[in-house]
Amino acid sequence: MYAKISLLAAAGLLAAACTSTGNVERNAIGGAALGGIAGAAIGNNVGDGDAQRGAAIGAAVGGAAGAYKGYREDQRVQGRQGPNGGDLYYDERARRYFYVDRDGCTYWQNGQYRGC
Repeated sequence: MYAKISLLAAAGLLAAACTSTGNVERNAIGGAALGGIAGAAIGNNVGDGDAQRGAAIGAAVGGAAGAYKGYREDQRVQGRQGPNGGDLYYDERARRYFYVDRDGCTYWQNGQYRGC
């Protein structure tokens, strides 16, 4: 069991060296580690008592959640703000900056409506 966890951790560390920001990888590794620990504890105490399967499921779910969190961090543009002082985000598909208002609606940097 410990060998499999060590291999997963090593693979995660290798993946962390692949991008410039590292937010996706860093959050994925943290999420996978926390999810694996929680999954092992839950798997050991619930159902058929399979801690290894619980750790694998927890690591997968935690890693995915962490990767999404890192992706959202990368979308926020540091040091740039919209008209109301909110953070600007970059839409890669449209290649434009946008901001989010209090109600959750989004607007392009020039104030044009983008969507809710």
